[in-house]
Amino acid sequence: MKLHELKAAEGSRKNRNRFGRGMSSGNGKTSGRGHKGQNSRSGGGVRPGFEGGQMPLFQRLPKRGFTNINRKEYAIVNIETLNRFEEGTDITPELLLETGVVSKLNAGIKVLGNGAIEKKLTVKAHKFSASAKEAIEAAGGKTEVI
Repeated sequence: MKLHELKAAEGSRKNRNRFGRGMSSGNGKTSGRGHKGQNSRSGGGVRPGFEGGQMPLFQRLPKRGFTNINRKEYAIVNIETLNRFEEGTDITPELLLETGVVSKLNAGIKVLGNGAIEKKLTVKAHKFSASAKEAIEAAGGKTEVI
């Protein structure tokens, strides 16, 4: 078989059915919808999840949990990402936003202790994990809660 001999497999390309194109098409007049009834009307049919009046599954299942409206979503920064800054830099939320380390400040910045830090930095953030605070101070830096 050569490239110029390739053909689509038999039955792989089927034309779409065009409704309402005369009686001889097999789908004229009522266009395959039958006579009267809910599904024959335009816009007819039932909504997704409707079970013919039986209590729908999503309503039969119990509700679980709740959403805390006062939840604070912090932008997370790992200490290994702070290595990109020069020694002795004051790292502020504005600097992190400017350099693209975080895309949104949300409720503030939380620094987590993932990875290792090799530079002496002053980090200003809204929250620190215990391991992050320990690692920054072990490298000779300072942590400051805003």
